[in-house]
Amino acid sequence: MNRLEEKRHRLSKRIQTIRKAIRSRKRRPRLVLNRTNKYLFAQIIDDENGKVLCTASTLEKNFSGPKKNIEAAKKLGEVLAGRAKEKGVSSVVFDRRGRLYHGRMAQFAEAAREGGLEF
Repeated sequence: MNRLEEKRHRLSKRIQTIRKAIRSRKRRPRLVLNRTNKYLFAQIIDDENGKVLCTASTLEKNFSGPKKNIEAAKKLGEVLAGRAKEKGVSSVVFDRRGRLYHGRMAQFAEAAREGGLEF
């Protein structure tokens, strides 16, 4: 196993461990932020029913401006919080998918909190 494969394997193990802990302790929907090199994707997932309640991404046609930086993360947090309000979701658990709470992740979370979501 080369270095990159080891790194991806460790990340997937962290993701599984964190997801298991969140599911066992909390009965609130899970807010997941997934970031790639080009785009950001956010979902609110109800694990009890196995349904995605709402979603937002920088890949959408109505999303203008930069697609992957901190400003995009702020805008994405505001958009997702608005959509969650429309669906009646106010309290969630933030799933960072094994990533550090820093940069785009932190700005997204702050914007979602300002938009009305409680973590």
